[in-house]
Amino acid sequence: MQYNRQDIENLDHVQRLKMINSVTGVKPANLIGTINKHGVTNLAVFSSVVHLGSSPALLGFVTKPGTEDVGHTIQNIKEMGAYTINHIHPEFSKQAHYTSAKFERKVSEFDACGLQEEYVEDFKAPFVKESNFKMGMRFKEAIPIPLNGTVLVVGEIDYLQLPDEAISEGNIDLEKANSMGISGLDSYYELKKTAQYPYVLVNEVPDF
Repeated sequence: MQYNRQDIENLDHVQRLKMINSVTGVKPANLIGTINKHGVTNLAVFSSVVHLGSSPALLGFVTKPGTEDVGHTIQNIKEMGAYTINHIHPEFSKQAHYTSAKFERKVSEFDACGLQEEYVEDFKAPFVKESNFKMGMRFKEAIPIPLNGTVLVVGEIDYLQLPDEAISEGNIDLEKANSMGISGLDSYYELKKTAQYPYVLVNEVPDF
């Protein structure tokens, strides 16, 4: 199959959403947990979390700007300054997927989708208890993307928890962490580690 720009634009709206969300390949499957000033928690599935830098430890994710009906995640982040990122595992991928429904602001997806809140030390935002790989994030900035009206949310890792068996000499094995990936809007993948190569120096590149 081949598509030019006009072909893509002429696709049914849902078909275009699914296709263009899939072309980048498998993306990380995460639940982002937040809370508002009234104590109402929110949980939403995201596949757009991306590494932005290691020093400081910055991650970003893309979202729509908040409104009364949608975008409760970014509203809560701006309001409270903290949020959590939690890896999705096969045991609760179905519950995680259904957090994508447009619940009313007064409804917590934790309750609606059968997942448990967990709080660590004095971190304000809720973690997902069922996840064994979670990060507490401090909000840094929201960068508008004028081309499509979305927002890149940037945060710094303030807390990190992952399984002992998933880390060795600084490397994280996502297969051992039982983490998942997402393609498109609704397809979930388990991860299998197939190779590991050294940090590359020019004089160490093999003769292919």
